[in-house]
Amino acid sequence: MLVTLKDVLKIAEAKKLAVGAFNTPNLESLTAVLEAAEERNLPVVIMHAQVHEEMGLAKLDEMGEIMLLLADKASVPVCVHLDHGVDLAYVKRGLDMGFTSVMYDGSELPYEENCANTSIIVELAAQTNASVEAEIGTLGSREGGEASVSVYTEPDAAKRFVEETGIDALACAFGTAHGIYLKKPKLDFERLEKIHEMVDVPLVMHGGSGVSDEDYRRVIGLGIRKINYYTYMAKAGGAGVQQMADMTFYHDIALAAKEAMTADVGHAMDIFSGKI
Repeated sequence: MLVTLKDVLKIAEAKKLAVGAFNTPNLESLTAVLEAAEERNLPVVIMHAQVHEEMGLAKLDEMGEIMLLLADKASVPVCVHLDHGVDLAYVKRGLDMGFTSVMYDGSELPYEENCANTSIIVELAAQTNASVEAEIGTLGSREGGEASVSVYTEPDAAKRFVEETGIDALACAFGTAHGIYLKKPKLDFERLEKIHEMVDVPLVMHGGSGVSDEDYRRVIGLGIRKINYYTYMAKAGGAGVQQMADMTFYHDIALAAKEAMTADVGHAMDIFSGKI
């Protein structure tokens, strides 16, 4: 069933767990995520990132329609989320399509500009009852692997940002990064705890792939209610294909990738929901 981010975050908060949020730039990844969620009877967030279109992976107008269709047919609550929208017009396209949640990412802009743009998106989203996530502070690398300087989220700025924008969820930077980790991430748990104490909306962890099971559990205990996860899911799909004895037919390759991604996503969901 199609629901908003606010809806699934209410479930996560009530059960003190984190909902998994997975980029789904193709049909194989989309069905892998939905099957894993339905097997476990868990709510889930499926995401289209603006950079996926820029990389030639998926067009919003095409993949978005499929995401909305399959989410509506699912037996579990599914939020269809636009991730890391950096252009206001692009985010509006997602809202106009029927996405039930959007993330405006103005984290690399000056505070006032990020705040103003985020407030515009909050007003637009209210017209369709969609939820809004936004970010303050930046991760060590951007979606798509482009390097940038990591700027941790300041608790005071986070509190002010949430109050001034009216967002439904806050993505904060406390030591994770997008992409493959070259070394074990060192998370700033004290910073996260302080943000959680000062902010009254659910917190989101981006760069969730590659974090240890122990650290997942710890950040969930400190208020993380949504964990974005994609890189290691995609890596698992590639490994599944590499293990094939015969790669003659594309449909077999696609099936092997989907099965491997389903297993990887399922493990992540089990951690996020406290099942293991």
